[in-house]
Amino acid sequence: MATDSSLIHDLPAITVRRIAVSEMSNNVYLLTAKKSGVQVLIDAADDAEAIRAMLAAAAADTPCAPQLRAVLTTHRHWDHVRALSAVAQGVETAAGEDDAHAVEEAQGVRIDRRLAHGDLVEYDGIGLDVIQLRGHTPGSVAFVYPVEDGPTHIFTGDSLFPGGVGKTDSDADFASLIDDVESRLFEAFPDDTVIHPGHGDPTTLGAERPQLAQWRERGW
Repeated sequence: MATDSSLIHDLPAITVRRIAVSEMSNNVYLLTAKKSGVQVLIDAADDAEAIRAMLAAAAADTPCAPQLRAVLTTHRHWDHVRALSAVAQGVETAAGEDDAHAVEEAQGVRIDRRLAHGDLVEYDGIGLDVIQLRGHTPGSVAFVYPVEDGPTHIFTGDSLFPGGVGKTDSDADFASLIDDVESRLFEAFPDDTVIHPGHGDPTTLGAERPQLAQWRERGW
């Protein structure tokens, strides 16, 4: 398999690629199923040309003809959706049900699937569980890719980063987010779970777990 700077994980059934785009250094993730060529993009943040280059590079990840099947959006904020209308032509779009309308209004695109907590988005060779993490935005969602005999990978958008949860606008929003992150991520998954945030480098739940009480006490 050819190597590329955007290839960050070569898992048994899929590859995971990542590029950072825009002045905000937004992470855009691409999952490619090796046996089918099906691809799922997470957060078409900006720079459609760079995203298309990553899609092209992922042709090396499968012997099948690659086919972008869906673009998933973790949350409504402008810096995570600027390339959505350019990249999602002719493919399924999905976002959290409480953020979907705002994305449609801002980008002039139709969100085909409105996702709720506990949903499964499944394509040929790629299945992702949906976890709602309320607080950064009302409809923020994370996408969970379980790996047999390996660490789970979770794409958390701006809800969880190395060193803390995402920005919130009120004490109530922070309480909602930290509660969801603690109960739906830290209590539900083991320490080796890999966290892929919306900005910056990946981390693991184990690396962040000792800081949970500190995050709650400081209030951000």
